[in-house]
Amino acid sequence: MKRKLFGTDGIRGTANQWPMTCEMAVSLGRAVAYHALAGEHRHRIVIGKDTRLSCYMMEMAFASGVCSMGVDVFLVGPMPTPAVAFLTKNMRADAGVMISASHNPYQDNGIKIFARDGFKLPDEIELKLETLMDDDHVESIRPTKSAVGKAYRVEDARGRYLSYVKTVLPENLDFEGLKVVVDCANGAAYQVAPRVLEEMGAEVHAIGVAPNGRNINLECGALYPDKLRDHVLESGADIGVALDGDADRLIVVDNKGDVLDGDCILAIGAQEMLAKGTLKDSTLVSTVMSNMALDKVIDKLGGKVVRTKVGDRYVVEEMRKGGYSFGGENSGHLVYLDHATTGDGLLAALKLIAVMREADAPLSEIRKVLRPFPQSLVNVQVANKTPIEELDSVQKVIEEVESKLAGEGRVMVRYSGTEPKARVLVEGPDAGQAENWAQEIAQELGRALA
Repeated sequence: MKRKLFGTDGIRGTANQWPMTCEMAVSLGRAVAYHALAGEHRHRIVIGKDTRLSCYMMEMAFASGVCSMGVDVFLVGPMPTPAVAFLTKNMRADAGVMISASHNPYQDNGIKIFARDGFKLPDEIELKLETLMDDDHVESIRPTKSAVGKAYRVEDARGRYLSYVKTVLPENLDFEGLKVVVDCANGAAYQVAPRVLEEMGAEVHAIGVAPNGRNINLECGALYPDKLRDHVLESGADIGVALDGDADRLIVVDNKGDVLDGDCILAIGAQEMLAKGTLKDSTLVSTVMSNMALDKVIDKLGGKVVRTKVGDRYVVEEMRKGGYSFGGENSGHLVYLDHATTGDGLLAALKLIAVMREADAPLSEIRKVLRPFPQSLVNVQVANKTPIEELDSVQKVIEEVESKLAGEGRVMVRYSGTEPKARVLVEGPDAGQAENWAQEIAQELGRALA
């Protein structure tokens, strides 16, 4: 059986349209609550959200489903996804839920679920939850009277996360004298990110900190670093930090205005950890979308790269299986498994600034550890997701491009797990050729799926 609702990062779609309806949220809330019923203690589930307008109705709907099964709800309000993962474990809850569509526009929403240990659920548990949503037994055991659940607002949730995230830094390290611009994408980190940077002693210029329910990710944040770049250059900042709507990914702008993606941050972090002997088994975990140059750099530094399919949850699964300590995606999900159970953009930003501080060097110099191969990524809007290998005309174009690359690059064509899009990636020695070939494949893909 295959999952029908869950994708690579929870359930996601247009809010108030299937599957992101209140009815689905109530049903899923009951399924999660039922699955959490183990042991004799009073059961509880943490629920966090980002700042999009539809979070109010989805939060209440999901909470209603949980309470209808006799399980209590702890509402923590707008909080980063990694904060919800942390609070789930910290508060000894039975599960954690984040209502967010991450980097998607405000009209979308989504639901991500964490187990009691703070890790995202594996595919088989998500499939079980889908089955429970239609289970007559779950429907038949609704509690009544005093047995129904209660909902509580957790007033100190933000403080708990702020205290925790600063523990990833050495006690004697501060950011005094550093100027930092932070773009919070009008999203979940709009309060916590500027505050923790200020508490570390940095001079902070915050943008994207005025959410109105409709402006989350709107030409700001990790997907749109141009505004951040302008602020960095105008203010003479040492670094610009861009988070996405739920703050689980990080994109950075250096002091010269150049944008650093996840691959570059991975290379910097791995270099520092290899030098200190803290990169377990000298292994970095990344996905198939990472630039080929990353493998070569890590190999030169004395380490190796293990790749997974796309999705930070699969990076984490590989890290847990192999006992590795650091990994992530080129999209900006960075996972420090010694400190966190999922990608944390703010934590990763603190670790990167710490490298700058300890090296006493500008980011524009530190980032030279990685020189990415030219790469072109084209997104194609699709109405259906016919397996790529079944599209003969597309396969033919891919084979032609791979033949022209002659082993000096690669082609990657895959469907997004969170959006109705296909992604065409071409990597090669010439940027112009890579762009032309990517467009050629994308156009054929569009014709084949029309």
